[in-house]
Amino acid sequence: MASISNVSSMPVASWAAVGPHDAKITLSGRISADSLGTIWQQIRNQQNQWLANDPSTKTLVLEGSQIDYLDGAGLAFMIDVCHAQQAVGASVTLTGFKPGHESQLKRFAPFEKMFPATETGSEDSFIVKTGKAANNFWNDIKSIVFFTGQVASELVWAIQNPLKVRWQDFASVAVQAGLAALPIVGLVAFLIGVILSFQSAIGMEKFGAITFVGPLVSLGIFRELGPLITAILLAGRSSAAFAAEIGTMTVNNEVDALVTGGLNPVRFLVLPRVLAGIVVAPILTIYADLVSVFSSSLTMLIYGIPLVNFYEGLVNTVKLEDIFSGLTKATLFGVVIASVGCLRGMQTGTGAAAVGISTTRAVVSSIVMITVVDGIFAYVSYRTGF
Repeated sequence: MASISNVSSMPVASWAAVGPHDAKITLSGRISADSLGTIWQQIRNQQNQWLANDPSTKTLVLEGSQIDYLDGAGLAFMIDVCHAQQAVGASVTLTGFKPGHESQLKRFAPFEKMFPATETGSEDSFIVKTGKAANNFWNDIKSIVFFTGQVASELVWAIQNPLKVRWQDFASVAVQAGLAALPIVGLVAFLIGVILSFQSAIGMEKFGAITFVGPLVSLGIFRELGPLITAILLAGRSSAAFAAEIGTMTVNNEVDALVTGGLNPVRFLVLPRVLAGIVVAPILTIYADLVSVFSSSLTMLIYGIPLVNFYEGLVNTVKLEDIFSGLTKATLFGVVIASVGCLRGMQTGTGAAAVGISTTRAVVSSIVMITVVDGIFAYVSYRTGF
């Protein structure tokens, strides 16, 4: 106990300037984490001030002849002091150290390995960034095309071997993506019908054509807005869920385990979800169409248009081919949403943020692909009249 009190009463390390270019640190007693305390930072501050001017000509001497005990904290302190000297081109000399203490310190030499320099890569130029982005985009397009071929092949296989399809997984996914989505789809569809009717009525009322609002809104809902709104909701809900589920399996190496076990991950994981998307998307689209048309008819009551007149205008304007056009588009959207979500899930990398990144990419890619498919379908409808 007496030795501890002595250590606490006097510093275990002291700084002394020997000359204009020389300094000395004298170490004594028990050099440990408890005894160093604030002395470590005090010595380092004095050293930094001493090295501020012309450091390459300065030499520091570490005197260790009076050391009684040296632990890991003491070694770390000396390594820190020596590295500060070497970092600015100054020299350091060890004197008086016992062979055991000196051998302990040499085990960590060279000290630069314990203080790796931060690598600051040069920022890429605009041309390099553009090239990398174009290369990544091209690789992404190739992966989408390749995955599309795999999915198409598995769909053909499912038609030829319906009894071998995992219908239990299909039913589970269909319930999660379809039945559970009814409330949000119904709410958004109802609001869309009300908003479209009000906004259309404001303009049509100026021309005395308020009676055409119902048929116009209904035609737009059946052909375009019903499938599109449903697809966007499914992209934010189901596509993200698919990416998160398969992404988690990828991070946990479960997909690799399927391959090792001789199972096709596309057939095992992707096919039931794509089939569920093909079935669920048209059903939800019909539901959204009916809710939107119903909310539109209620809105037109405010403008004095009876439900009978609204119904007659709807029947005379909306044909079966308009409904089938929307359902066909919804089916394509279902395939795109399910496929893109599964693709992003299987492309999940490693790390804590990988699943979140895949989920975000799934939603963004699904919405982009929905827009592309919608544009292609609009051109085909213009050329064919369907």
